Amino acid sequence: MVKADFVTGIVLIALGIATVVASFQMPRFAELNVNPYTVPGLVPGALGAVLLVLGAALFVRAARAGGWRLWARQGARQPDPGLRHLLLAAALCLGYAGGLIGRLPFWLATLVFVALFVALFEWPLARNGRARARRLAVALGFGAIVAAAVTLVFQEVFLVRLP
Repeated sequence: MVKADFVTGIVLIALGIATVVASFQMPRFAELNVNPYTVPGLVPGALGAVLLVLGAALFVRAARAGGWRLWARQGARQPDPGLRHLLLAAALCLGYAGGLIGRLPFWLATLVFVALFVALFEWPLARNGRARARRLAVALGFGAIVAAAVTLVFQEVFLVRLP
């Protein structure tokens, strides 16, 4: 898991930097005397800064634990599940952004993504059929709550028209 955290930290740092740089390149509409808190790059820039800080924290923690030894021999130990989890999360996020958004209403795409994400990560932890059914129900409930909350906040608070 330490190696996956190390690589993930690097990716998050790069993504955070790219997001902050791109947000500074967005128009500020200063010539229109627009309120500076409503410029298009404010929220992406803040999110990019958060990604940068959290990615750096993950990177430092993983580096201290030896994550920088990416190609060190592991011997007969079990493979680290962190890489599998990272690839699964990346595939789900790419499927959400590239496959669901724009093809389904935003609230439904978000519900499917969150429910699937939770279900796939929780499924191996269930010991029997009843526990799996309970975890699936929780995943669907969590997906519905998150989809409703995100849709409401973006549409009513940020006044963003969602796809």
